[in-house]
Amino acid sequence: MDYSTATTTAGNGYSSPRDSSFPSSFTKFNSALTAGLLNPMSPPPPPAMLDKTRSSPTLFEMMASEADTIGKVPVQIHNGVLPSPSSSSSSSSAAATAARTTNVTHLVISAQDKQALAMQRISDLLVIRSPGNQFNDPNSSDVKLTLSSKDGISITMCVHRQILVAHSRFFAMKLSDRWSKQQLPPSSSPYIVEISDCDDVEVYIETLMLMYCRDLRKKMMRQDVSRVLGILKVSAAIGFDAGVLSCLEYLEAAPWSEDEEYRIASLLSELHLENVGATEVLRRVSVEASNGSNGGSNDEVLLNLLHIVLEGKDEKARRDMKTLVSKMLRENSSGNDLRKESLYLACDGCLHKLKRHFLQAAESDLENVDQIARQADNLHWILDILIDRQIAEDFIVMWASLSELSEVHSKVPVVHRFEISRVTARIFVGIGKGQILTPKEVRCLLLRNWLTPFYDDFGWMRRASKGLDRYLIEDGLSNTILTLPLAWQQEFFLAWFDRFLNSNEDCPNIQRGFEVWWRRAFWRRKEQSQEPARLRVTASATDNS
Repeated sequence: MDYSTATTTAGNGYSSPRDSSFPSSFTKFNSALTAGLLNPMSPPPPPAMLDKTRSSPTLFEMMASEADTIGKVPVQIHNGVLPSPSSSSSSSSAAATAARTTNVTHLVISAQDKQALAMQRISDLLVIRSPGNQFNDPNSSDVKLTLSSKDGISITMCVHRQILVAHSRFFAMKLSDRWSKQQLPPSSSPYIVEISDCDDVEVYIETLMLMYCRDLRKKMMRQDVSRVLGILKVSAAIGFDAGVLSCLEYLEAAPWSEDEEYRIASLLSELHLENVGATEVLRRVSVEASNGSNGGSNDEVLLNLLHIVLEGKDEKARRDMKTLVSKMLRENSSGNDLRKESLYLACDGCLHKLKRHFLQAAESDLENVDQIARQADNLHWILDILIDRQIAEDFIVMWASLSELSEVHSKVPVVHRFEISRVTARIFVGIGKGQILTPKEVRCLLLRNWLTPFYDDFGWMRRASKGLDRYLIEDGLSNTILTLPLAWQQEFFLAWFDRFLNSNEDCPNIQRGFEVWWRRAFWRRKEQSQEPARLRVTASATDNS
C-alpha cells in the first residue's frame, strides 16, 4: 500500500553548554568544583580527574551559554516563504525579551503535526492484526477501500467484499451483484470504493476491523467510552448491527463520568436506537426509560429517604446525610421532586413525637427525654427545606399554635428543651429576612407563645449550640417584632427592655430594633402632630390674599 506521510522537524533554539565562549580549562575547573571534587584548601587535581566529572551543565555553564541561547531563535516558515531580515530581527529581539523573563518552552502542535500523529496511529492500526485475521491483506482481498476525512487524511486499505456485505447494510447495497456487474471484468479486480468526508478515519477503520473479529465483546473491553461512542456512531451509519449491539452492551455495563453521561444520552437520542437496546442503556439516567420498573415515583423515593434520615440511629451519620439530602434538594431548583404534602406529612410525624415526649418530661417522666432534642432537630431540618422551597407558612401557623407546649416549657430541664428554642430562632431569622410571609396575627401569636421560652433558653442555647450565629438571631428577632403594628411593638420591646436590664448575658440584645421602635413611636409622632398646624397657617394666608 502507498501511504502519504508527513514529517516535521523542530529545533529548540538552545545551544550546548560546551559551545560557550569560556575557555575549556575554566569550564572543566568549574565542573569539578560543582561536582565536589575540589576543596578550596586543597591543591588542584590532576587533569585526569577533571575528565571524570559529571556531564550535566553547571550554573556557570548555563550563564555562559545564555547569550547563545537568547541569540538563537527558531525560524518559522509560513506558506513556504521565509521572513524578511527586518522581521527576523524584530522576532529575535522579542524572543530575547521572552527568554529573559521565563525559561519555560511552550510546545505548540501545528495542524500538520496533528495530522502526522494521526497518520502514525492509523499506520500502526493497519499493521497490527492477529494471526489468521485477513483485514488489510492484499493477497486475499478483492476490494480497495479509500477513506478520506475533512481534514485531509486519506487512507487506502484492502478489504473483502463478502465480509462487508455480510455485516453492513450500507456495503451490501453498495457492493451488490448489480453494482459488481457494472465494475470492470474480474481480471482487473479488486474493486475500488471511496468514502469521503469521514468524521474520524481512525474510528472508521476500527469499526471495519470489528467485522473481522470473532469476539466483539472481548475487543470492546479494550476501548474507553469515548472511542466506543465513535464506533457506535459509525456502526449505526453503515448498518453494522453487530457493532451497534456490542457498543450498547459495553455502555450498559461500563461506568461513566458525568461528561460521558451527557454525551451518551445525546448520541443515543440522536441515533434513535430504542428498538435495539438503547433503552436499557438509558435506564441508568432516564426516568422515562425506567417507568416499567418497580422503583416508584420520585416523591415516594424521597419521602422514604426522609424517613430513613429522621429515624436513623447513628447521630454522626444522620448529620452527614441531612447535609447531603439538603444539598441535593437545593440543587433541584424546580422543586417538583417532593410534594409539599409529603414534607408536611414527615413534619407532622416529628411534631407528634415531640409533643408526646415533651409533655411526659413536663410530668417528670424522663425515660425518653432524649427524643425531645432529636425531634426538635428533625423539625429544624425540615423547616430549612420548607424555607428553601418557600412553603414554610403552614409550619409557622402550627408552631405558633403550640400553646400547650409553651405553657409547660419551664417544667422541662433546660438541657433537654433548648433545642426547641433553636426552631423558634430559625423562624425569627426566616421572618426577619423576608423568607416567610405570614399574617400579623400569626406573627403576634408566635411571639406571645414562644418569646418568653426563647428568652429562658437563649443563654444555654448560645453556649451549647456549636456554630450558633447570635447576631443573626438577634437581628431576626428585632425585624420580626418591627413587622407588627406599633402598639404591639411597644408591648414586646418594653418587656425585652425590662428583662435585658436584669439578665444581660442570658438575654438577646435587640437594641437596634428598640431604637427603631423608639424613633417611630416618639420622633415621628411629634412630626405628625405638627403637620396639621402648618397646613392651617398656609390655608389662612391664602384666604387673606
